Amino acid sequence: MSLRDRLKKPGIPQGGSSFGLDPLTANAASEKNGISPTPSGQGVAGGSLSASVAPENHTHQPKKGEKFDEVKSRVHNMLVENLNISSTVPLGKEEVSLAAFQFLEKILIAEKVPMGTSERSVLIQELVEEVVGLGPLEPLLRDPTISEIMVNGPKNVYIERLGKLHKTTVTFKDNAHVMHIIERIVSAVGRRVDEKTPMVDARLKDGSRFNAIIPPLALDGPSISIRKFKADAGTLEKLLGWGSMTPAMARTLEAAVKCHLNIIISGGTGSGKTTMLNSLSALIAPDERIVTIEDSAELQLKQEHVVRLETRPPNIEGEGQITARQLMINSLRMRPDRIVVGECRGPETLEMLQAMNTGHDGSLTTLHANTPRDAISRIVTMCMMNTNPLPEKTIRQQVASAVHLIVQVSRLMDGQRKTTSIAEITGMEGDVVTMQEIFKFEQYGLDENFKVIGRHVATGVRPRFADICKAKGIDLPTDIFNKDEAPPPST
Repeated sequence: MSLRDRLKKPGIPQGGSSFGLDPLTANAASEKNGISPTPSGQGVAGGSLSASVAPENHTHQPKKGEKFDEVKSRVHNMLVENLNISSTVPLGKEEVSLAAFQFLEKILIAEKVPMGTSERSVLIQELVEEVVGLGPLEPLLRDPTISEIMVNGPKNVYIERLGKLHKTTVTFKDNAHVMHIIERIVSAVGRRVDEKTPMVDARLKDGSRFNAIIPPLALDGPSISIRKFKADAGTLEKLLGWGSMTPAMARTLEAAVKCHLNIIISGGTGSGKTTMLNSLSALIAPDERIVTIEDSAELQLKQEHVVRLETRPPNIEGEGQITARQLMINSLRMRPDRIVVGECRGPETLEMLQAMNTGHDGSLTTLHANTPRDAISRIVTMCMMNTNPLPEKTIRQQVASAVHLIVQVSRLMDGQRKTTSIAEITGMEGDVVTMQEIFKFEQYGLDENFKVIGRHVATGVRPRFADICKAKGIDLPTDIFNKDEAPPPST
């Protein structure tokens, strides 16, 4: 049955104005009902036609009348009853907008409920988002300034903007409403969430990373965490513009990538590791074959010759899982020039080191650690997670011979993301992996607005790979490594 047939039920008006719809949808709605938009923009309820919708960048809900939620609930029930929402053929926003508008007009006319034009616009938009989108999360997902969304139960929704957390006025109706949104997301990717499997990871259509955990594990109601996918991948030019590093640091990293050095990017959660990885991978020559391995596809490589691999979680029966280690082993048979691992977090780290040591120079990866020294310890720990781990000293020898550079990125207390250290691994002394810091970020204090005061400085150490750059004809001036003797800025 078509949408027109489904809507042709007794008591449902087939004409009317198009309050709350954008011009395209409004005209389409009018044409579907056999009428043309009125020049004056007057609707049947006496209000003026509004072509505006709720603003794209907002976290606060517009002012709503006393009966807003009641009318919204009733219209939503009518949509569910009259539209085959569970059909395998998904409904479009235009169809749902048309139906929602007609049901809303029926209720407002029959019960003489006062509702302004802007309020109708917001109501219809929210209904469309409930039926074909992610409900209250839709405006947050559309806002490009928001990097993360956190739902702690139905009444507490937080966002991260510019590195700082903010509570929003966005709310869900109840726990069941939050569960409905979670189930809609996970069902679209063939996953499930229930008491047997109360935790789930998924990826939204735009690439954003989604995690949910529900009661009884989440005591205050279902919890959602969404790390939004950045449409524009990072570049060294953008990192320079953001003040994340200096031109000397950027030039050093560019030379390191072109020299096929093995680089590990270290940092905490949300510190900008993936952005840095995207920035460095963009420097890889277009004539090289690149194989990427990720748990959740986030890398945006611009090169043409790229093979993208992604891990697979177990199915409902607990079978069919493909781990990063399996993909890592398989990638060695794919004739890669470069291997880029989104993040090392387990036994695959040992295979990564062995690949770096067996001719796959220029590989890149990230891991969680707070300092370059901690990064080495974490690599050793992850390598020992194998079923038959190597001796610790042997693993450290592997690290010393495989890894050339560790790039440390950090999120400062004011939300800024900085490249806080570039360290070169120089070898072994006894059981200790030795390294030398080439650049670092010095923090001196906070200003009156609690913004971090600091600067990037060169330590005066000339890296050993400078000779490799010279031999390969890559220009890397030695004067950029001269120690900065300028006095620190005053606090």
